[in-house]
Formats: sequence, structure tokens, C-alpha cells
Amino acid sequence: MAYIMVDIESDGPIPGDYSMISFGAVLVNETLDQTFYGRMKPISDKYIAEALAVSGHSREETLSFDEPEKVMNEFAAWIKAQCKDRPIFISDNNGFDWMFICWYFHHFTGSNPFGFSSQNLGSLYKGIEKDTFKTFKHLRKTKHTHYPVDDAKGNAEALLTMKKELGLKIKF
Repeated sequence: MAYIMVDIESDGPIPGDYSMISFGAVLVNETLDQTFYGRMKPISDKYIAEALAVSGHSREETLSFDEPEKVMNEFAAWIKAQCKDRPIFISDNNGFDWMFICWYFHHFTGSNPFGFSSQNLGSLYKGIEKDTFKTFKHLRKTKHTHYPVDDAKGNAEALLTMKKELGLKIKF
């Protein structure tokens, strides 16, 4: 199985009414050198300025980004090129990241290469520590910048640390 760490940035809380502006993905392996970055133009006129500001892009800038169908097809091709078997979606906040990626895949390509499930990095760490109040964020090496490839890479580094130093049984 190939684990792909994903992070998204959006201009609102839900897909459809609001837009995924950008996302990054990292194939989880020892080198973390296989990445994907996508930027997409908005799919709706609605946006929340404060949410969009987190991405570092202006509304005017996002209007020049690529069409979502193009980006999602490129992402699907990248996933296929990285994975010999089933890709596993994992993210820091899969409740948020997954709903956008899943919705966009189904809406713009007709299917989701990840299937129908995802994994949550934070919950995995809480299970390792046996403490629902623990957070893994201190295990990141790459600074959390809200540039989605950086954030996905930092989260992938944390997952590698869980394997190497905390005894997580996982195969990449």
C-alpha cells in the first residue's frame, strides 16, 4: 500500500458551496521526494475572506488558477504513477481534507482513486500514545506554513517518526 499525505486549502468550510483553492500531496517514503501541488480556480461565487486569507492567495489571483477538472485528472495520474497497488489517503485533519478531495474527485473525474476511506494522522498518534489529548505536531520537521506541500511534508515526517521512534507498524 502507498500512503499519500494530503493537505488542502479552501475558501470556506465545505465543498460545493465553497472552493478548494490548493492542495499538496506527498508520497510517504524515506525520501519524501515525490510531491504534487495543485491550484484551482473557484467553483462558486461564495467565499469567506478569512478562510481564503489562510491560503495566502487573493480572490483575484485564484480566478487565474487552472480548471479543477484538469488539476484533479493530473492528480489522479500522479497517484497512479506513484502507487503499485491501493493508495491510502492520510491527512492531519481528514474530516476536512478528505471531504474536499473526495468531492472534487467524484465531481470532476467521476471516481476517487483513494476509494471510500481515509485515515487521520492525529487520531493515529493519539492511539499510539493512548491519550486523546496528545498532538503529533511536535514531530514535524518542516514548518507548518499553509503552503500545502510543506504541510503535507511535515505531516509525513511525523508519520515516519511514529514508525521509526514510536514503533508504529506500517508499510510504505
